[in-house]
Amino acid sequence: MTDRRLLILGALTLLTGVGAGAFGAHGLKSIISAHLITVWQTAVLYQLVHGLGMLLLASLGARFGSALMSKAGTLMFAGVVVFSGSLYVLALTGVTWLGAITPLGGLAFIAAWGMVALAAYRLPQ
Repeated sequence: MTDRRLLILGALTLLTGVGAGAFGAHGLKSIISAHLITVWQTAVLYQLVHGLGMLLLASLGARFGSALMSKAGTLMFAGVVVFSGSLYVLALTGVTWLGAITPLGGLAFIAAWGMVALAAYRLPQ
């Protein structure tokens, strides 16, 4: 993915994360349980953190010409879709089997940050 596309995806991830946070705070409190509100808030938190990570990686990838950083950003986006997405669906529907795929999104986050560390290690001194 190009740095420009990653920047756009990062911004859209943040935009939808802010919207999801507002929806959870104002639209869901009277509809779902306190436990599911916590699940929703976890999804929002990870979406926002990794949206910022994607913006950072788009900037760093452009600055250092590191394809690995751009690939890490793509993996972060996949993590947001799987991790946060499955938690959003769980909170809204109560479908608990989705909890089985949530850790795959977490693994995508971990792998992405590992790729960032590797890309930084490979940079010339």
